[in-house]
Formats: sequence, C-alpha cells, structure tokens
Amino acid sequence: MRAPRFLLWIILILLLIILPTACASQKKLTVGATATLLEDIAKSSYKQSDTRVIREGMPAYLLLMDGMVEAWPDNERLLIAAAQGYATFASAFVETQDKVYATVLYKRAKDYALRSMEQKGFKNPVSRPFDDFETGLKDLGKKDVPYMFWTAMCWGNWIRLNMGSMEALAELPRVELLMKRVLDLDEGFYYGGPHLFMGVWYASRPKMAGGDLNLARQHFLKAIALGQGKFLMANIYYANHYAKRAFDKELYISILEKVLETPADIVPELTLLNTVAHNRANEMLNQVDEYF
Repeated sequence: MRAPRFLLWIILILLLIILPTACASQKKLTVGATATLLEDIAKSSYKQSDTRVIREGMPAYLLLMDGMVEAWPDNERLLIAAAQGYATFASAFVETQDKVYATVLYKRAKDYALRSMEQKGFKNPVSRPFDDFETGLKDLGKKDVPYMFWTAMCWGNWIRLNMGSMEALAELPRVELLMKRVLDLDEGFYYGGPHLFMGVWYASRPKMAGGDLNLARQHFLKAIALGQGKFLMANIYYANHYAKRAFDKELYISILEKVLETPADIVPELTLLNTVAHNRANEMLNQVDEYF
C-alpha cells in the first residue's frame, strides 16, 4: 500500500503547483515539464508485473491528468493521453468487476478523446451531419492515427456498455467509420489494434445488425499476427468474443493455454497488460464448464 499512497502525495503536491491562479504561460510551462515526467511514469508502469500497485496507484495518476487538462484544456496530446489512461484503467482493472463504474470511466475517456479530435481540427464529431463526418475523415492522415484509434476505442467501449441507450446506438456508425479509416491508414497500429477492435465489433453484434463471426475470426487472427503473438490481450479477446460465441471449447482452451505459456515480459512495455491477460486466462479456464 505504501507505493500508491506515496504516489498520491506526489500527485497532490503537483496539483497544488499546477492549479493555483497564475498566468497561462507559466501554467503551460509547468504542465509541459510535468507531462514529460508523466510519460516516463506511464512507460515505467507498463513494464510492471505488480498489478495491485498499478491498480491502486492509477487513480492518483488520472487525477493529475485531470488537473493538467484543466490547466491546458486545448492541448491535444494531454487530452488523448488522459483518454488512453482512463480507458486502460477501465479495461484492465474495472470492467470485469464493476460495469457501472467502468461506464463512468469510459465516458470520461470518450469525452477527452473527442475533445482531442476537435483540437486536431475535426470539429463536432458527434453532431456534424453523417455525410460530412464521413467526408471529413478523408482529410485525416497517418499522423492522426493515434487520435483516431483511441477515440474510436474509448467511444466504442462507452457505447458497448450503453447498448440500452438509443442515443448511444445512434453513434455506432461513426465509430465504425472512424476505426475503418484507421485500418486503411495503419492496420498494425498498437499491435494490430484496429483489427482487434473490428474482431470484437463483428463478433459482438447480432447477424441482423451486421455481425459476422467468420469476419470477426479473420480480424482476430490478423491482429494476433501483426502483434506477433506477443500482445496477449488479443488472445483473450479472441477466446472471449469468438471461441465462446462459436461454441468451440477446444479452441477456447487452446487459446488460453497459449496465453499462459507465453511470458508476460516477452515485450517489456507489455508486461502489465500481459500480466492482466495471464490473470484473465486463469479465470476463464476455471469457468470453462459455465460456458460450454
């Protein structure tokens, strides 16, 4: 418990430095320097295998991100970093335990991500006419991929946990177009992340709404190939969203066993997420009889 509490004190001190009234230029200089430190903290955290330390310390990190965005609200890099942080925390540590809280976290991630898109010049992504939305995506290039990818991820996850909302469902086509544009520009981004997203996308929808298990399988396999089998969360999603829905028990077990056979630190910066994947694989294997 000491590490998270110590980190919290650091966060509070930094917030006291950033947030008091001061001229905008001084705030931005402070935020800029702090952002560099946070990038190092984030890189270090992804190399950690102690999920408890990260889980308990990450809320303090997110609190600091909120403060930095408050101090510099039109910085697209801060906005997308905050979006990624909230989405990662929700996905890795919260969603399987508390979907209501995860929805709150994804909402914050979505709002930050959409604001980052606006700062990149893509105005009114939610309310602009659909045809204009589709046309506007053609003006975005490879340099915009990180913003587009994380916006689609955050937005899509929020919608996925709000499927009972007509307002949320109405936004689905925009998310699909956004990720398909990423797929066209850089299919290998974030270890094949665009294909992983589309795999979940096609697997989780009913056939009458565009769902297609065969197409989902193709995207999952492509994502795993692009990640060279080292991004183990891709395998977890493949087992959970394809093998389970296809009622393929043998495939389901083999995928999860492959996860456990692969060292979590096979790629240092994936150690944290791969450790989460190991934990999920063990849990899912213990529940095989509930699914099949």
